[in-house]
Amino acid sequence: MRVKEMSRSWKLWVGGPVLAFLVLIPFLELQGGYLQTLGFLTFLYITMSTAWNILGGYAGQTSFGHATFYGLGAYTTCILTLRGIPALLTIPVAGMIASLYGLLWGYPCLRLRGQYFAIATIGVGEATRLLMLNLDDLIKNNSLLKGFLQKGVLTGGATGLMLPTPPDIQAYATAFYYGVMGLMFFALFVSWRVKNGKFGLGLFAINMDMDAAETVGVNTTRYKILALMLSAFLVGISGSIYAQYVFYIDPQTVFGFPMSIAMVLMPIIGGIGTLIGPVLGAVFYIVVQDRILTANLNLGLIKLSLSSLHLLVYGGLLVLIILFEPKGLLGVHHRFNIWWNKRKRRSLAATEKA
Repeated sequence: MRVKEMSRSWKLWVGGPVLAFLVLIPFLELQGGYLQTLGFLTFLYITMSTAWNILGGYAGQTSFGHATFYGLGAYTTCILTLRGIPALLTIPVAGMIASLYGLLWGYPCLRLRGQYFAIATIGVGEATRLLMLNLDDLIKNNSLLKGFLQKGVLTGGATGLMLPTPPDIQAYATAFYYGVMGLMFFALFVSWRVKNGKFGLGLFAINMDMDAAETVGVNTTRYKILALMLSAFLVGISGSIYAQYVFYIDPQTVFGFPMSIAMVLMPIIGGIGTLIGPVLGAVFYIVVQDRILTANLNLGLIKLSLSSLHLLVYGGLLVLIILFEPKGLLGVHHRFNIWWNKRKRRSLAATEKA
């Protein structure tokens, strides 16, 4: 009991000041808004990491196509906003569009298992990206669909779409900073409810043994589809908020394969299938992205930019984690605790003998 009380006290002592600092960042105005933008991206990536973990971590269905939902959320908001619909109203719509799209391709694809499902999600992601890239041209060549174009543009093709900037950009950015913080806590709450509820038990059963889950009455297809739709909803909202924060999107950025890789990598780095693992993985990912991959290596005659090698870096990191610590940072923490407790016991035993 005393150990639990100490653990709870430690969490309060550390978590309280950290939360207070995060809340106060917009008012500190450090480094010209740099910390606020970094905080915004961290909250956004924690949300997406947590959302992916519901499908990939709890249900064990590895999706390499989640950028599809992120991009759909972003484009839904831009398309509707440019047609006069208030931007805030487009946020839940973006989530619902992403969720329905997940149902559309999830129903056939989730009947596949293991690597076959993973490969199918790559195909869906790339097909969606190419569709958004060429949709304007396809519509222009169809006389029945031309009415959907506004000034000849729906998705903007490779050029993308740009939203008008508000007059008070600082207040706008601050509002979205707190908005995405709220979204992060909502995603964590949803993940916690799933993990500790009947739905989560069904997903974990599917993850452990799908055939055994079916024999005890779990409708595996239904559970997987619901997990995909819930995950897609949260990622779609994330894409919507991102589009409104940066005012510009294009298919390569929001539908690109690196975004899908990021959503896979973050939970694995932190600890897949856990509540806190995706949070740790997202924070680690943002730190690496912001600090390490922006550096340049000067090797005499060779000058190398690490940003151009980001997929190689992340791929290598993924291989190392799978080989040496499949449980991610939480696994490292667990091993350290075991080592530390053994060390303390040895020290105590040596003291008693003396």
